Amino acid sequence: MDTQAEHTTGPSAWLRGLDVTVTLAAVLFWAIALGWIYTQTWSPVKYGVIFVGGIMTVYALNETKESLEEGSWVDAAVLLPAAGVLITASAYFFTNFDTVYLLRQGFATPHEYMLARLVIVSLLYLTWREFGNLFLGLVVGVMLYAIFGDSVPGVLGHAGMSELTLLQALVTDLYGFYGSLTQLTASWIAPFLLYAGLLFAYGAFDLILRLAIVAAGQIRSGVAQTAVLSSAVIGSINGSYTANAAMTGSFTIPTMKESGMAGHRAAAIEAVASTAGQVLPPVMGASAFVMASYLGVAYLNIVIAGIVPAAILVASIAIAVHYTAISDASDQDMEFSEFFDEEMTSSQKVIEGLRFGIPFGVLIYYLGIAQYTVMTSAMYTVIAMVLTGVLMPPVQRLVDGSETGFVSEFVTQIKNTIHGFRRGAIILAPIAIILVVVSGVVNLFSTTGVPAKIALLLINLSGGVLLFAVLLGMAVAIVMGVGMPTVAAYVIVAILIVPTFVSDFGIARETAHYTMFYAAILAGITPPVATAAVVAAGIAEANFWRTCGAALKIAAPLFVLPVAFVYNPGLISMSPGGNTVFLGALVMMGAITIIYGLNYPFELSVGRLTLTRIGLSVVGVLIMTYPMLAVKLAGIAVFVAVFVGEKVMVRGMSLPFGSGVNQ
Repeated sequence: MDTQAEHTTGPSAWLRGLDVTVTLAAVLFWAIALGWIYTQTWSPVKYGVIFVGGIMTVYALNETKESLEEGSWVDAAVLLPAAGVLITASAYFFTNFDTVYLLRQGFATPHEYMLARLVIVSLLYLTWREFGNLFLGLVVGVMLYAIFGDSVPGVLGHAGMSELTLLQALVTDLYGFYGSLTQLTASWIAPFLLYAGLLFAYGAFDLILRLAIVAAGQIRSGVAQTAVLSSAVIGSINGSYTANAAMTGSFTIPTMKESGMAGHRAAAIEAVASTAGQVLPPVMGASAFVMASYLGVAYLNIVIAGIVPAAILVASIAIAVHYTAISDASDQDMEFSEFFDEEMTSSQKVIEGLRFGIPFGVLIYYLGIAQYTVMTSAMYTVIAMVLTGVLMPPVQRLVDGSETGFVSEFVTQIKNTIHGFRRGAIILAPIAIILVVVSGVVNLFSTTGVPAKIALLLINLSGGVLLFAVLLGMAVAIVMGVGMPTVAAYVIVAILIVPTFVSDFGIARETAHYTMFYAAILAGITPPVATAAVVAAGIAEANFWRTCGAALKIAAPLFVLPVAFVYNPGLISMSPGGNTVFLGALVMMGAITIIYGLNYPFELSVGRLTLTRIGLSVVGVLIMTYPMLAVKLAGIAVFVAVFVGEKVMVRGMSLPFGSGVNQ
């Protein structure tokens, strides 16, 4: 019996020890990261090197623990050496930084080349493990193209490069995998994802769900709108529509199905909400930071420029979800008892509001008013979040008259803080992996001159017609975005497509970037891959193609917005005024026209229904994209006439003017 007990408890004790090690590694990693942000004693390149090793340590330990818990010893046996190579490389390049980076550019020793080969193989394995065959194929394809470019015919051919040149470009010169995009991830994106981890740990998203339930009680599509709100908010921080669909969909989809909604529609709503969340300011799925870096402008300007487009998308999706929900005749009531044991008291609401509101206010102040750098603002936000997160709940105990619970609550929140540090590192790890790899891909693109070649190809294929060029660019963005987090897909199309739009078609730089940014998220709901729809349909146990169809109807304006940006450049403005708001309102009416045409439950025969849906969709596209004001106003007049006519002739409602007699 003793032997059996030892056999049973031994592995579990070992796993608990590994779990503690993951937490300690995460806390140490963030201590180094925040310490560098405060002191900046190392150059960004040197910090990027140690950042890769640190986050790979956390990733390796956590994934090994999960693999062992699932009984997958083979995965753990491959994972640890792969991560160990990256950790070793970071340690080597960090300790020999001056020699490698300053004295030996374009040259490396034999053992450094061997280390570089191991780094590439390890990153390819981690990439495949996190993002599957499609992205692995893209990366391998770019590497093969870099080496064998002299065998490629036509405009895309180039001189090619040797294996040693490839190793230098990707690893030993510290410009590839450790390049600018990795440094941006380490300094800008990482602290915001720590903030996200703390929000999770302190229960901010429970508060969001509580607020959503209150709002849901005021409208017929309550359950569905709650799913949209929670998924979109979390998706903005998450940075991956696929991961977000899996995370939030696990509770939103069953809730919608229990209310009576069809499985494929519930899955479609979740897929669209997770995808649309990627464009919501202020984080925009981590892409806002990269865009600010590329454009060389303040991060806050990127956020401001994205408010009107995001408002158009959110409003149109909310209306589409409303029509989708009521068409199922589902019960959209939500009860607190289904999610929480008890409602908050008034004092608890105030404390929770201050707990999460003060750090956000700190962020707004340092970014928008004091004009501090992104990473410094993020550091102060994290500090404020830790202080309010730890201190506010014990204060609530005192307010409630429970002095004995003060200490226990304080200890609980310290534990939550440590959990938040761990959660932040785990959220960051997959995004860091793919951005490290994309940083190498971008360096290969630059070395081989691919962006200029893509520009020539795009101009030739489009015949110099702007509309065709935009549609081709969107197609490239969808293909590149398959299986990738939003920020990675955006980076690639920003390198390949945006320069052509700016130099050859005269599109403003910020408009070109936003056009490709919005296009980069379309892969999540575009068949035949549609990774967000795949995950959501799996949770809902629904048909994939029906899920995609419903998602496309709900998110239809998202496919038009990139074109609308190009033909209505006033929509994207870093200093918006009355014209931006007016133009945004017109384009929003176009988006609503499309949504109404595709999703409203008309009581018409099949033939008339089809004509009505097609006609309204065409009118909506014209309103959104056609630059002439007269055309927009005429289209809006058509929509209003159809909308009012349907209410009067079919629903039997009174006109809002005249005698008020029902028709």
